[in-house]
Amino acid sequence: MPATIRDVARASGVHISTVSRTFSAPHLVNPETRNRVLACAEHLGYRPNRAARALITGRTHNIGLIIADIANPFFPPLIKAAESQARQRDYHIFIADTNEDPAAEEDLVHALAKQVDGVLLCSPRMSNSLIEQLSREVPLVVINRQVTGLPAVVMDVGQGARLAVEHLTGLGHRELALLGGPRGSWTNREIRRAATTAARAADASLTVLGPNPPTEGGGIAMAEQVRRTGATAVLAYNDLMAIGLMEGLDSLGLRVPQDISVVGIDDIALSRLTRPKLTTVATPTAAAGRTAVDMLLQHDGSSSARAGRGGGRTTTTDDRRTTAQVTLQTELVIRDSTGVGPAASAVRPAAAAAADRPGAAPPADPGPHGHPDPGSATAATPESVAS
Repeated sequence: MPATIRDVARASGVHISTVSRTFSAPHLVNPETRNRVLACAEHLGYRPNRAARALITGRTHNIGLIIADIANPFFPPLIKAAESQARQRDYHIFIADTNEDPAAEEDLVHALAKQVDGVLLCSPRMSNSLIEQLSREVPLVVINRQVTGLPAVVMDVGQGARLAVEHLTGLGHRELALLGGPRGSWTNREIRRAATTAARAADASLTVLGPNPPTEGGGIAMAEQVRRTGATAVLAYNDLMAIGLMEGLDSLGLRVPQDISVVGIDDIALSRLTRPKLTTVATPTAAAGRTAVDMLLQHDGSSSARAGRGGGRTTTTDDRRTTAQVTLQTELVIRDSTGVGPAASAVRPAAAAAADRPGAAPPADPGPHGHPDPGSATAATPESVAS
């Protein structure tokens, strides 16, 4: 017969309420007493009944995590990090996939609201107004989206897009294309805004193609349109699309990076396995998962569901949660899929002739960390920009 809370109380010499507090609010129990209760519980094989505890405390110790597309390799590191962080806080995570469908997102929030203490919305496709409305039903933390009045964890993809465009224009590319992502994506809007600004600053043209499904198939399908634009370099919404685009360009007889350079965003594991290896913007997905869990739970005492009469749940809101936002930095990872552009190629013969003259200056220094300066002619070969 399984051990009960009464068995643990009797063995540890404390009241039943002390055993209950040891598991539901351990910070309220004297450390020596808490350790004794936990040791007895372990010895007896006692496991607290979460359902019963939820009726008393109003907390389920469950968190919902709603993902746009669980098949996308971008999400697993975030999911694993969030689960690990939650487990350390004695919380469990329920994962739900929406397949990029905003209607499914709304349905899932409604379904999870009575079963969890809060929901992490990752890359949602719903409108901001609907997200705000749902936040009145259950505490929300939004990942990869900014919604006024709601806590959010965002990865600075705008910064990453700017770095990518500066890298490409530094290699001599002046005709660029942006392979856009799904409609309704905050990330897509941020990438487009930053890429457009960076291209304008470099006196380069940018053709935007989209919206598109953020999949490998979406990239393959756009290869012909990319070719028609005459672009010599492409920034894709994510790595999956970039990988698909390289496959599609190859089928058209275009070589990467000799004929066209390609940059992705996310730095998924597959980006290091392609041939050529993909230049990409690394996003801190694991850090985003951990941070979102902490953000949801950090005000647990002041913004939590608590038991009402008859087991009903009411929610109080702490104003501090409404202004919380964490921005995580991105970085450019230069590999083999980007190379010299036409503008740089045009000056190479003259540069070579100048180097042959007596007293010519030595080639430019590669720069810090052994990575060449992408703006110099000597740095603009595919080999010199490999990671």
